[in-house]
Amino acid sequence: MPGSIGMFAVALFATLAFQPRFAAAQGLKLPPTSRAETALSFAPIVKAAAPAVVNVYASQKQSKVRNPYEGDPFFERFFGGQAQPERARQSVGSGVLVAKDGIVVTNHHVIEGMTEIKVSLSDRREFEAEIKLRDPKTDLAILHIKSQESFPFLELGDSDKLEVGDLVLAIGNPFGVGQTVTQGIVSALARTQVGISDYQFFIQTDAAINPGNSGGALVDMQGRVIGINTAIFSKSGGSHGIGFAIPANMVRSVIESAKNGGGVVRRPWFGASLQPVTSELAETLGLSRPIGALVAGVTAGGPAEQAGIKRLDVIISVDGNEIDDPDGFGYRFATRQLGGTTRMTVLRTGKKQDVTLKLVPAPETPARSPVKVTANSPFQGVTAINISPAVKEDLSLNGVDAGVAISEIEPGSAADQVGFQKADVILAINGQRIEDTPALDKITKVRTYLWRVTFNRGGQTFTTAFGG
Repeated sequence: MPGSIGMFAVALFATLAFQPRFAAAQGLKLPPTSRAETALSFAPIVKAAAPAVVNVYASQKQSKVRNPYEGDPFFERFFGGQAQPERARQSVGSGVLVAKDGIVVTNHHVIEGMTEIKVSLSDRREFEAEIKLRDPKTDLAILHIKSQESFPFLELGDSDKLEVGDLVLAIGNPFGVGQTVTQGIVSALARTQVGISDYQFFIQTDAAINPGNSGGALVDMQGRVIGINTAIFSKSGGSHGIGFAIPANMVRSVIESAKNGGGVVRRPWFGASLQPVTSELAETLGLSRPIGALVAGVTAGGPAEQAGIKRLDVIISVDGNEIDDPDGFGYRFATRQLGGTTRMTVLRTGKKQDVTLKLVPAPETPARSPVKVTANSPFQGVTAINISPAVKEDLSLNGVDAGVAISEIEPGSAADQVGFQKADVILAINGQRIEDTPALDKITKVRTYLWRVTFNRGGQTFTTAFGG
């Protein structure tokens, strides 16, 4: 909308763990060892990092599929829209080589829905790549270059050690003009309420970042990736000095999940819901100022309950890291390693209390038991799964304990055409409650002239109907 501030995905390029082998006696430049030296040039850092910067080209050809419910008044009233003509979708972004065997980190939004991916190196060589892991909750994806070659790579730094004012470089391919390096500082840390992904805890920088930089690196003065550039605030689509990067410590946990071959990111399960501490709540709870994350509810039998956390506790630190709000807690907790424990400090009736919580994954009970609907119905093309604590975590389902969840939708299918979305929860069809995936599979094979569907989307329940 003209005049409004929009969020634009940006693309960048990046990276390579360099260990300089320069010799001062030979008159070669050394990477800067102090901030004073950076007044001369950033060239040594750029030269070492540039070979690991890649462009990511993704595409998907979409065929024209006639909407079987086109013209249905119920469909048009609730979902709107018409079938789209055949077209090719394309996306251009950047990526960071983080291992010599061709592991590339990029943004999930760069490759979302795409079927063909190519990676172009700074020396103009191109390779096909495959998707090893998608993690829309962090807006990260892990690719693997299909080659036996050894590639340059960039190591990840410790983003928790960043300070506001630290110098950083952004390397990428803005607007497709070619590899470009910009410099700036860390403008802010722990930025939340940005609206980019589920885990909001971003590094803010004034280094110029533009469309074409998504998935690239924010590099520190030691040549390490301390963030993956993701988005900007802008009135025009170009840089206004407000860019956001995903912290390297969050990136590291996603890379480890990809290396373990699970296909999904396994994170600790907290087992409680949180809400921000407002000024009014702080006064009610006897706090001197709004701080921490308020426990709004505790799941029976979950890790939080087992650790002794209670409703109305206020979590103020995790492993010594101060918590300002639920987003800050989400980041700190998600980056803990499974199998260990974490120490939390809570305020309970005005007094501090330490608790120790076991870091375990959310249980997969009941089993997901995926079912892909193939019968001619509004659900044709849907893959549905049973709901468990793990599924609720993966799909960010809140306040839903019944039904089956949509985990995938085949592009161009009937379900896609009528407007169903991933993470929709199907509760009932034609008055029959859907308890599990076999029930969905069975009812969708029944021929009927009318489909009356109740489903949950984003915590709200809707009922609509389609002609058979």
